[in-house]
Formats: sequence, C-alpha cells, structure tokens
Amino acid sequence: MLNKVLVVEDEQLLAQNLQDYLQAQGLEVRIAHEGAKAIGEAAVFAPDVMVFDYRLPDMEGFDVLDAVRQNRKCHFVLITGHPTAEVCERARQLGVSHILFKPFPLAELARAVCDLLGMKREASTAEGFVERRQSRTESFPLQLYDGSWVLADRRRTSASMAPDDEQLLTGE
Repeated sequence: MLNKVLVVEDEQLLAQNLQDYLQAQGLEVRIAHEGAKAIGEAAVFAPDVMVFDYRLPDMEGFDVLDAVRQNRKCHFVLITGHPTAEVCERARQLGVSHILFKPFPLAELARAVCDLLGMKREASTAEGFVERRQSRTESFPLQLYDGSWVLADRRRTSASMAPDDEQLLTGE
C-alpha cells in the first residue's frame, strides 16, 4: 500500500510538478487547488500527509488544516511564499511539522514527507538521497510556466560524475 499525500496548492503548474515529483518517490498523490475541495478530497482520499499552501483562493491554508484535522489524523507540511513571523508562529502552534518557503528544492519536500512517513532512505545525506533518486530516474522533468520542460535534480557529486562531466566543470 502506497503512502498518500494530498497537495493543496492553487498554482496549477506548481501543484502538478509537486505531484509528479512525489509520485516518482513512490507516493500516491492527489491535488486540490482550493481549500473547500481539499477538505472534501481529504475525507475521501484519507492522506497520511497534507502539503498545503498558506494562501488559497477561497480560504487560508490553516483553515483547511483545522477542518482536515477534525476528521483525519495526518501530518502537515506548509509551503508558503509569505515567510512572516506570524505565519511561522501560527504553523508551530497548529502542529505543522515542516515549513518550506517558496521557492524550495523538490528534494527538500520529498525529504520532509519521507521523514514524516517514516520511510527509510538509503542515506540521510543529500548525496544518498540523490543517489536513490538517480536509481529510479536519471533526471526529473519539470514543466515551466512558458510550457517548456527542464530536467531537475541533475546535480551530482564529483564522486558520482563521469570523467567527461568532471572535465566540463573544471574546464580541463
């Protein structure tokens, strides 16, 4: 049985990229773009982790957290572009496990979710996490706002680089 993650994000492109990335980590992921839809989706989907945005079109993300928490026990990860002291303090008061400020590396979100779910990773270092990702896919496609695609998570340590890659970096 896959661990379930509900992503509550009003920016559709960002939400889709988060879903695709977390699914590549072996998680079952659903998206809601509005607070009311997230509350309904959480009741049906029963997520283990809810990743939610602070500002949504119809309500504040904390209102979604309160509603979901009444009917479902799950972990919460806040993603926000508004890193104010008030938002952070309220998140702590409500028991939010992790706060990520936009823009954030996708690997940080995956690391937070995996930690909350108690998923074992091959290593707790960034290199180990990247190595595990590379065993599934060499790189990860992300769609950009202009409709083009880029490959993310292509950073590698010098130990994992092919000789040609190292020459490109050093110019030798």
